[in-house]
Amino acid sequence: MDNFEKVEKLREHANVSYEEAKQALENSNWDILDAMIYLEQSGKVHGPEHASYTTQAEKVKIKLDEKECKSTFSDNLKRFGDWCLGLIEKGNNNSFCVEREDREIFRVPITLLVVLMFFSFWVVVPLLVIGLFFDMRYHFAGPNVRSVDIDINKAMDSAADAAESIKNEFGNGTKQEDK
Repeated sequence: MDNFEKVEKLREHANVSYEEAKQALENSNWDILDAMIYLEQSGKVHGPEHASYTTQAEKVKIKLDEKECKSTFSDNLKRFGDWCLGLIEKGNNNSFCVEREDREIFRVPITLLVVLMFFSFWVVVPLLVIGLFFDMRYHFAGPNVRSVDIDINKAMDSAADAAESIKNEFGNGTKQEDK
């Protein structure tokens, strides 16, 4: 971090002017923590009102409107259910696409793909691999596809390219044997 960034950071945290922050950093050899202490000692910044240290474990209680918040099992179950519903909704809004020769053959929601993989893994995976050797290409598409998913799409493209090169090598090898 250069000196200008240190001055800006100290200015934001200490709520002092640029000149005061720069002066404090210069006096403390450009160390932000020392500069903060310098500003506290010079009375330009007030330190924390209450500070303590203990080795005893304390229970932290969060209070809202003088009511103690307790996370019950039903609350946790509801949050988990909401999370699952959100995941299913994202899976239904995004698709797994199968293409051949730049034409889309079919598209299925990711939720359906996951269910198929769960219940018939030993059928779906071999079909996907065999499809690679018949010039099929796979990718994910939809409104929730992000840069992470694009990396997955790149990986699927490289798998299709690898299958294509294996197919070409195998085809060239059998042609040479026939001669």
